[in-house]
Amino acid sequence: MVDVSEKETTKRMAIATGKVFFPKEVFSTLAEKDFLGAKGSIVQTAIIAGIQGVKKTSELIPLCHQLNLSKVQIDITPSDNTLEIKCKVSCTERTGVEMEALTGVSISALTIYDMCKALSHDIKIGEIQLEYKTGGKHEYSR
Repeated sequence: MVDVSEKETTKRMAIATGKVFFPKEVFSTLAEKDFLGAKGSIVQTAIIAGIQGVKKTSELIPLCHQLNLSKVQIDITPSDNTLEIKCKVSCTERTGVEMEALTGVSISALTIYDMCKALSHDIKIGEIQLEYKTGGKHEYSR
């Protein structure tokens, strides 16, 4: 791991996004049922899973620092045969939270896939990317 002990503690925030792409007929079926599947609420389950993933990032990514998180917010929005995922993570630490935000999106997307795979295996996960980060030496905005 990188030594961050000399870095300044600052408020850090990152936003990541991603999408789950569905075949048109599968998305229509899910939308008609208000995104309730055989296993329950697809969106709410994916949000909870994503939050859990954010909290476990340092266990999943070998060289990530363990962080005390201040806030995790995941929003999942239906749009044009896709579910769009946005994860915002913040903390006051010596290193950033972009890996946590990316992990939150990824775990949410995988959970959506798991809950919908009985309808089709032609579901695609993609466009997972960092949108914004602040609080460290390098600010970033896509």
